[in-house]
Amino acid sequence: MITLAMAITQPIKIAVVGSGFIGPRHAEAIISNPDTELACLVDPNPATQAVAERLKCPLFVSVTAMMASSFKPDAAIVCTPNHIHVPISKELLDGGLHVLCEKPISVDVAGGQELHSAACNLHLLIGHHRRFNRYVIATKRLLPSLGRIIALNGLWTNYKSPDYFDPPTEWRRLETAGPILINLIHEIDILHYLFGPVIRVHAEAASSQRGYAAEEGAAIILKFASGIVGTFLLSDAVPSPYSFEAGTGENPMIPHTGQDFYRIFGTEATLSVPDMQRWSYANGRKSWTEKIESEKLHVEDMKAPFELQLAHFVSVVRGQEKPSCSGAEGLRAVVVCEAVKKALRDGGVVDILESL
Repeated sequence: MITLAMAITQPIKIAVVGSGFIGPRHAEAIISNPDTELACLVDPNPATQAVAERLKCPLFVSVTAMMASSFKPDAAIVCTPNHIHVPISKELLDGGLHVLCEKPISVDVAGGQELHSAACNLHLLIGHHRRFNRYVIATKRLLPSLGRIIALNGLWTNYKSPDYFDPPTEWRRLETAGPILINLIHEIDILHYLFGPVIRVHAEAASSQRGYAAEEGAAIILKFASGIVGTFLLSDAVPSPYSFEAGTGENPMIPHTGQDFYRIFGTEATLSVPDMQRWSYANGRKSWTEKIESEKLHVEDMKAPFELQLAHFVSVVRGQEKPSCSGAEGLRAVVVCEAVKKALRDGGVVDILESL
C-alpha cells in the first residue's frame, strides 16, 4: 500500500514539451531538483535529438506518441510556440497529466477560457516565473513602507535582432507573437501580483520598422481597481538598457545593466526597481522644498526563478500548496493584453471587468 508520505518522497516525473529557447532550461532545472525526474522531451523538430542526447532522456515526436509509451509522466511543462499552448495543454490534461504551461496561457481570451475549463480535477499552472524573482518578492514585501500607492511607471525596451525572427521561429513575426504577448504579458502579471487587477487601458502604437504583422511596441496607460494609475512603455526595436531581463540579470543570455525598469510612487516614499532605491524626505516633512534622500534596500539571494517555480509546481502537484499563478490568473493577464491590442486597433479607452 502506498501512503501519502511515501508518495511525497517519490520524484515527480515531468515531460518537457517543446525544446526551443526555454524548454532546455526547464529540463535542466528538472534534472537538478531531487524531487523531480526528467521523463522525456517531446518535439517533432529533428534538431531536438541532440538536446535529448545531451540531457540523456527519451524523445517523442508528439504528445500522442508519448502517452502511448511506457514513459507516461506525472506532469508536463509546455514550452511550445504561443499559438499551440491551448491544444497541447488540453491534450496533456485529457491524458491525466498536471500541466505547467509557459506564458501566455493562450493568444486570445476564448482559448484561455477553454484551457482553464479543461483542467477540472488536475492542476494547471501558468509559467509567469517572475513571481519567483527575488526583486519581485522583495518589492512586494517593501510596498507597505511606501504608504498608499498612487502611481507607477514601467519600461520594457530592448532590441530583438533580425535572426530572432528567422526559421524555425518565424512564428514570431505573427500578430500573436509581438512584444505584447511575448514580453508585456510578463509585466502585466507582475503588476497584477503587486497591485491587483487592471480595469482600464489606453494605448498608442510605436511605429513599425520591420513591417511584420507583430507589433513592435506601444505607450500604455493603465488604471487599477485600487485606484492606482500607471504608464508603461514597450518596445522590442530600440537599443536600451531598460528591461526586466537586463535590469535583474535573470536571463544569462541578456547582459546585465542593473538599470531600473519600475518606479513606484507612494504617499510616503518612492521605490525604483531593481536598484531598490527608496526615496523619502529626510526630516519627515513632505514638501518639494525639503531635502529628499535615498536608501538602498537589501534584497536576499535566492535560487533562480525557474528552480523556485519548479519546486512550487511539485508542491502543488503533491497538494501542499495552491498555485501561485493559476489558469485564472494567467487568463487575467491575457485579458489585459487583448485589451491593449484592441486599444491599438480601435483607439480610445478599453474597460476590463474586475471579476473574470
